[in-house]
Amino acid sequence: MSYLVLARKWRPKVFAELVGQEHVVKALTNALDTGRLHHAFLFAGTRGVGKTTIARILAKSLNCEQGVSSNPCGACDACREIDEGRFIDLLEVDAASRTKVDDTRELLENVQYSPTRGRYKVYLIDEVHMLSNHSFNALLKTLEEPPPHVKFLLATTDPQKLPITVLSRCLQFNLKRLSGKLIENRLSYILGEEGITAEPAALQLLSRAADGSMRDALSLLDQLIAFGDDTLTEQAASEMLGTLDKQHLGRLMDALTRSDAQEMMEAVGQIDELVPDYARILEDMAELLQRAALTQAVPKLDNSQRGDRELVNVLASGLSPEDVQLFYQIALIGRRDLDLAPDPKVGFEMVLLRMLAFRPSAADEVEPAGGLQVATRSAPAQPTSAARSTTAGTMLSADTDWNVLVENLDLQGAPKQLANHCVLVKREGKALHLQLDAASEHLLTKQLQEKLRAAFENYFQEPTTLVIKVCEPGVETPARQTARKQDERLKAARAEIESDPNVQALQEAFGATVQADSVKPTN
Repeated sequence: MSYLVLARKWRPKVFAELVGQEHVVKALTNALDTGRLHHAFLFAGTRGVGKTTIARILAKSLNCEQGVSSNPCGACDACREIDEGRFIDLLEVDAASRTKVDDTRELLENVQYSPTRGRYKVYLIDEVHMLSNHSFNALLKTLEEPPPHVKFLLATTDPQKLPITVLSRCLQFNLKRLSGKLIENRLSYILGEEGITAEPAALQLLSRAADGSMRDALSLLDQLIAFGDDTLTEQAASEMLGTLDKQHLGRLMDALTRSDAQEMMEAVGQIDELVPDYARILEDMAELLQRAALTQAVPKLDNSQRGDRELVNVLASGLSPEDVQLFYQIALIGRRDLDLAPDPKVGFEMVLLRMLAFRPSAADEVEPAGGLQVATRSAPAQPTSAARSTTAGTMLSADTDWNVLVENLDLQGAPKQLANHCVLVKREGKALHLQLDAASEHLLTKQLQEKLRAAFENYFQEPTTLVIKVCEPGVETPARQTARKQDERLKAARAEIESDPNVQALQEAFGATVQADSVKPTN
């Protein structure tokens, strides 16, 4: 027996088997069960979301020998013949190949005759938007007042191309793109029924590549089964789809976070040996940046995929929200313009270099202070005797000592963020006991802890261990202290503006108001 592809084998045969289109199923089910049936239905949606499938189930519901209902038996001659595509009273037409007016007239010649076997004569016109204007004109009159034994089921991927005169004569249903999670669950169910095992990460890759289309997902699954062995692995799926391994992507994003252009170009060199799809890499980067932005906005939200939670957390902590938004926008624009580049690799490298070129430098950042002008970041504070007493191993709890110590550590990026959201409780022997602000728990990754521990070890010139407890610190962390001082200086600057005689004179003379968001403190 010939092999039946999964997209055909697992095509839903009743409304209950459909996934993701509950709003359409509910409306059709109620119409069938109450007998309120329109004569023309239009199903619109992207490829592979179930337009033709729903139309065929509707044709079965109308012609099932057990009677009109939302649950056709599937066993009678009419149901079986519709499933097999040989029911004489179901006329399926591909409008893309029959666009001429003569084709439409020929199709409608037999409309007035009663069905040969079924209860209704059903015309299923796929890609109906491809008909010519003359064809639409020939269809209009019949579509408006068809005989009682005729039903029109129209399907299209582009409803905007249909004349308004056709749209007004149809009951319209807009089918949704299917979510990646829904597709992933369906693939998992089908593989279970087929007795095939798969790694969840492999199904995630297929679901994303399907881009909302269940048919595309099943076709890709067929391809992966042929590509792989008994177990469908993430590596096999990645190789088949041409996606980049998360290890390479992680190295690239880490270099971007640290603004290390040399490391970034070396990573691109390694990636280029794999003959990658650079547009897909930019998509992956944009997706990571989007989830990093979500993590920054909602730290407790779990939006990790394929085991990349730590990478997302590192990006969220190592980049400012402004950097994340900037890099995301550059990645989107770079992907759009990639075809214009002399070479895909060259275009990709320029996108990365553009990210570095437009990223604000430390010297451009605003350091809160009293006044009204923008000031550059001040130089790190010099060690005090209190900080030296820390290196001597005394038991300390003063947050000022911790601030000075953090400034003098060889830290930057995400590890420094971790330190800034901690306070020092005490130092016992070679162990530093820290408290991490609970709101910044997402920073507590193995990678960042190790970098922070190594920085202390280098500073103290002796083996050091860290004991970090997540809680609500009893004193201000350096990050909270900075935020508080910034807020105080901003309030002071706004108060100074409000009390300025010239500003008050303008307010009295012209009814002017001060735009609070435009006021910035200076040194």
